[in-house]
Amino acid sequence: MTVTIENNSDRPLDYTPDFLPEDSCEELAGRVIAAVLDAEDFPYEAEVNLLIVDQTEIHAINREQRGIDAATDVLSFPLIAYPAPGDFSRLEEDGDNFHPDTGEALLGDIVLCVDKVKEQALEYGHSVKREFAFLILHSMLHLLGYDHMTEEEASLMESRQEAVLCALQITR
Repeated sequence: MTVTIENNSDRPLDYTPDFLPEDSCEELAGRVIAAVLDAEDFPYEAEVNLLIVDQTEIHAINREQRGIDAATDVLSFPLIAYPAPGDFSRLEEDGDNFHPDTGEALLGDIVLCVDKVKEQALEYGHSVKREFAFLILHSMLHLLGYDHMTEEEASLMESRQEAVLCALQITR
């Protein structure tokens, strides 16, 4: 598994007191991504890019890419289209789904807003670590074909999120 993390923000997340010293952002992101892939029985090695930005940058990306003129907490840019959420049966039909050198499945990009992580952790009354993990998990499910546009989709996605958070022992 390859996880590329780029922090475009001038504020690191892991200076906050609720990140344990061994829980750097990079290590935690890798654990969450691996846990999602395991929970979903993803049958391939994978590549994921994580970009950490501030509120101004995610606002600009959201406006440019989605036509929504507002900041958001996380954006997902999947590179693979699935027949159904978590259905990986046809990935090999398109060679473009895999990195030509490593053979890893190219899942896509996650853009995470450091300001929103901290703001939402405070708003929801849990740790920055938990919010960071949750948003990466949520975005990973989008990269695997899940969505929450209907009540049924939202319920399925929420149950997947809760299962992974429990497995990681990251609670509110």
